[in-house]
Amino acid sequence: MHALMIAVAAALGMFAGTVLAQDPPLAFVGAEVLPISGPPIPDGVVVVADGKIAAIGPAATTPVPAAAERHDCRGRVLMPGLVDTHSHVGDGWGGDASAPIQPDVRILDSINVRDVGFRKARAGGLTTLNIMPGSGHLLSGQTVYAKLRKASTIDDFFIRDAAGKPLGGMKMANGTNSQKEAPFPGTRSKSAALVRQKFLKAQEYRRKVADAKDDPEKLPDRDLEMEGLLDVLDGRVVVHHHAHRADDLMTVLRLRDEFGFKVVLHHASEAWKIADQLAKSGAACSVIVVDSPGGKIEAMDLSLATGAVLEKAGVPCAIHTDDPVTDSRLFLRTAGLAVRAGMSREKALEALTLAGAKMLELDGRTGSLDVGKDADLIVLSGDPLSVKTKVLETWVEGKKVFDRDDPEDRLFAVGGYGAGREQKAHACCTDARLSETK
Repeated sequence: MHALMIAVAAALGMFAGTVLAQDPPLAFVGAEVLPISGPPIPDGVVVVADGKIAAIGPAATTPVPAAAERHDCRGRVLMPGLVDTHSHVGDGWGGDASAPIQPDVRILDSINVRDVGFRKARAGGLTTLNIMPGSGHLLSGQTVYAKLRKASTIDDFFIRDAAGKPLGGMKMANGTNSQKEAPFPGTRSKSAALVRQKFLKAQEYRRKVADAKDDPEKLPDRDLEMEGLLDVLDGRVVVHHHAHRADDLMTVLRLRDEFGFKVVLHHASEAWKIADQLAKSGAACSVIVVDSPGGKIEAMDLSLATGAVLEKAGVPCAIHTDDPVTDSRLFLRTAGLAVRAGMSREKALEALTLAGAKMLELDGRTGSLDVGKDADLIVLSGDPLSVKTKVLETWVEGKKVFDRDDPEDRLFAVGGYGAGREQKAHACCTDARLSETK
């Protein structure tokens, strides 16, 4: 009996610990709330429970749970966490010089989650990234969609499908970036020809797999390149395609129509020249907005008005950083530049959030403040399009991952000594804590 009482007491203790370990609901009150999927809510309330948005609405009609941890946001603006459809933070390396098309390469295998770029991205209000290999190949590898949770390994960043597989896309490029010495192409025409030939090979591989009818004796040997391309051809992943010139953009669409893959056109510097054709094609564009264009001849006609032109034509448009081209901490500013050039305020804010989530096929989870979506949100000091506005807090799935009032977080927001170090070095003569133990 004594042993039984001890066991019951232990079980009750464990249960009580579990209950106590559960986080209370959060209630953000008093802010101007910008849901993106609907009109602004002055004096709004956002309730978060279990990492999801549980309620959103005006203070007068949205009850706050008695047990909620209240966050007074009076005088602040609250909006969804920013979605960057094209980033290179994490110091990842994609394909090498062995071939121009490498669909077997996964950028997730080379990302350093301790890279300071992630701290700076959170300081800029970013909560979801499409982390890419570079554009020096016709196809440089598989991208990874990352939630900027606090992480010790890349697994902590993964956004997974129902089967638990990390989600991502496929990075492709054309134009001058991928033109090099053989085996890389030397011309635009040869670039398209190499891609076409590789996709034809993938179609043949698919036919062999189908003909084998799951018979191990008849199945072709596993080919990671072919498997990567079949993910593209069968629509399981989206192609994120680097292209600048109008003729390069049209080449991408011809290949898409021939092989039937899903594509988002990235950078799209000359999209404004062919906006009507893009609208008819149904293509979506993720554009970069910079106020000092340069770096390559094919981007010389980049225009701040691209977003406005695409909006008028009815082309879905997101904005990205291409970090480090645009520092992630300046992402909100890019929307302001687009508005200054004629894009509507509503579409510019959507271009930083919901439009990008749709292009990553993550809009059921993030990109707007709607009940049931992940509680990815940011608290701003003022209007999101003002250069004076600061990101005060960044939350991912109901967890605070950046707080400007925290001195360490503030360092990565404003810069200074230590903000550029990816990892601390430990040496006997530089680390006081280690010296004390000797």
